[in-house]
Amino acid sequence: MTRKTTLIEAGELAALSPQDVLIVDCRFELMARANGKRDVAKGERDYLQGHIPGAVYASLDQDLSDLSRQAEGLGRHPLPLASAFSAVVSSWGWRPGLQVVSYDAAGGSLAAARLWWLLRLVGVQEAAVLDGGYAAWLAAGLPVEAGKVTRAPSKVELHYDTSRYLTDHAHLLDAPERLLLDARAAPRYRGEVEPIDRVGGHVPGALNRPFSENLGADGRFKSADALRQEFLDVLGPHAPRDVVHMCGSGVTACHNLLAMEYAGLAGSRLYAPSWSGWVSDPSRPVAKG
Repeated sequence: MTRKTTLIEAGELAALSPQDVLIVDCRFELMARANGKRDVAKGERDYLQGHIPGAVYASLDQDLSDLSRQAEGLGRHPLPLASAFSAVVSSWGWRPGLQVVSYDAAGGSLAAARLWWLLRLVGVQEAAVLDGGYAAWLAAGLPVEAGKVTRAPSKVELHYDTSRYLTDHAHLLDAPERLLLDARAAPRYRGEVEPIDRVGGHVPGALNRPFSENLGADGRFKSADALRQEFLDVLGPHAPRDVVHMCGSGVTACHNLLAMEYAGLAGSRLYAPSWSGWVSDPSRPVAKG
């Protein structure tokens, strides 16, 4: 089979043999509420009610983050330790060379792109996001199944390429060639509203590229050519390798990373703590407007 490294269409995924692909359902709703509290289990409940046949489930909070590290100033969704991520991937039965396809309910703009990026971080190239997400699968009239899927576990030990992300707040602004791209919606970037974090605004010097601009009206990614031109317009004289993406907690920024890779602009990085990590210290400067 042809290796998919960024996006895959629903029909292409349906044509793959179950032995040739690991499908991961990453549905998760950051703002879901129940009885006045965060409803972190809604995505998994939706998965159990119906999902792409053969898909396992990944929780943004439990599998793709390590919330116990929030107190370290690493943001709302700190990266899991490589050992913990290795255990998660092993529990899914992944083996080197196996194609991985992740999807969510938001066109890949939430946890599906986060999983894609984590796999890239450990050197897995054959990882893709389902273009259009679960909605595209349903729109194509493809089958679904209910209940939990378990796969025979494997045993893999993965290691992060630490050159592909930043966690050091102190040195975020010390490289004049570095370009920060903030993936949050414009009102949050400007500091007009802030529904989640301590304060609104942005890191001084950061530019705004809302991740929602990567998608067309149908919820699927724009063409690679269109995305390439749009990002080049934002980058100006900066090379892709000089770009550092951020968002609220290091999740939706991965959508911009994916869009740039799909557009042929490889080499950008992630500021993993993102805005929630930056404002964990009130002494750090905040820009508005």
